[in-house]
Amino acid sequence: MALFLSIFPIVLLIYLMVKRNALPSYVALPWIAVVVIMIQLIFFGTDISTVSANIMSAIIAVQTPITVIFGAILFNRFSEVSGITNTFRKWLGTINPNPVAQIMIIGWAFAFMIEGASGFGTPAAIAAPILVGLGFHPLKVAMLALVMNSVPVSFGAVGTPTWFGFGPLQLGEEQILQIGSMTALIHAIAALVIPLMALRLIVTWEEIRKNLLFIYISVFACVVPYFFLAQVNYEFPSLVGGAIGLFVSVFVANKGIGLAKVENTFDEGVPFGQVAKALFPTGLLIAILIITRIKQLPFKAMMNDATSWISVQLGSLGTFDISHGLIISLKNIFGTSISAGYKFLYVPAFIPFVVTVLIAIPVFALSGSKVKDVFVGSFKQTRNPFIALVGALIMVNLMLVGGDGSMVKIIGKSFAAATGEYWTFFASYLGAVGAFFSGSNTVSNLTFGSVQLSTAELTGLSAGLILALQSVGGAMGNMVCINNIVAVSSVLNMDKQEGAIIKRTVVPMFVYGIIAALVAVFIIPIFYAV
Repeated sequence: MALFLSIFPIVLLIYLMVKRNALPSYVALPWIAVVVIMIQLIFFGTDISTVSANIMSAIIAVQTPITVIFGAILFNRFSEVSGITNTFRKWLGTINPNPVAQIMIIGWAFAFMIEGASGFGTPAAIAAPILVGLGFHPLKVAMLALVMNSVPVSFGAVGTPTWFGFGPLQLGEEQILQIGSMTALIHAIAALVIPLMALRLIVTWEEIRKNLLFIYISVFACVVPYFFLAQVNYEFPSLVGGAIGLFVSVFVANKGIGLAKVENTFDEGVPFGQVAKALFPTGLLIAILIITRIKQLPFKAMMNDATSWISVQLGSLGTFDISHGLIISLKNIFGTSISAGYKFLYVPAFIPFVVTVLIAIPVFALSGSKVKDVFVGSFKQTRNPFIALVGALIMVNLMLVGGDGSMVKIIGKSFAAATGEYWTFFASYLGAVGAFFSGSNTVSNLTFGSVQLSTAELTGLSAGLILALQSVGGAMGNMVCINNIVAVSSVLNMDKQEGAIIKRTVVPMFVYGIIAALVAVFIIPIFYAV
């Protein structure tokens, strides 16, 4: 019964979002949250203060994804109003008008680099609107962006899923490096297939076949440096691989190498000064992201400084605290050990999105009325995703209540017990379940890392290999995770499309898991002692 009631909310959620007259996420998710609350109170006997504290914690935690969504919407609205999007469209047309080239440059290589710098669903939020601005269909672009943003994720946000996600397991430096190395090998081989499946969501197989050489040049330009760097480092593979891949992809596309000729519909080129001006906000955005994410520089530590600055007791609600790094938190909510916080400076919202827009407004001489429209429109566009994400996070928080007896752990342990020594074939899918819940490869690794490790130890499987599969699963789960789907849908201003997106992106996710299992069984033993 515990297993049935743990799985039931997920099954019901998927049904509500993919049935013929599908409910939008901002209706379905709050109702599922209510179902989970009832299950916790009635079946699991969770006390009301713990449930209330988790609901309050979710309301605070939702500020992280919703402010990132707001920042991305703001940046994209500004790009549209200021003419940047139009300039990009013309410029990419002059590099090469071939749609496959444009998709690989923006949807693959550019997003790969942004993932390496930031994570938090930022790549899809930045890349997808640029592709829509180039004339691609919004729904197809949303699906492509989610599928493409999988290979780099395990090393996203300067390696956070790997070094922080497995932090609680107390692994040695060499073991984390080996996990990163195996993770990169699995992703690199999956990259031979997954970008093609993503492209097929927008273009025909015939177009893919005609441009196959360029596609693989772009793929290898990212993946080769990514793989080799992962052998010695687990922070920079995606960031460096994406930057090299972006440069190579633009250069090769400009020369027309491996691309079918397509008629250029733009009558004239774009002056260099106009291109440079249009690239300024994006360049500034990337520069700020990189500078604030590299731990060798002082800014990351400053922005994450948790030393208490202001602390006020708010009665039974808890202790309100603001740290030196402007981390706003509520501790010991309703007398429990539950706390939640928001890293105002570190979450990629105010910095870099809002700051970049504020700096760029005078550069592009936007009128007061246009600036008002950009901000007001962005706030309005975040209303429904806010409701959806509050529901999602209440559901996630409550499904994690209970430690080893939590609903999430019951699901994970039941899967592991059912498969035993064959767990290698299924380990990545548990990672994907974690990402589906939380919208984060890092949270998936934090949640299921201990389950994966204990399963490996009980069945005699390689702990490093199983944890690598967990990390790969958390990355491939980005294709179907509710948070990312809500985010990209809201940035592209699409309504009631979440179910349609899941139905299409679940296929490449399952294929990814099959590739991961085959690599784990047949290829990794050749190169590693497992």
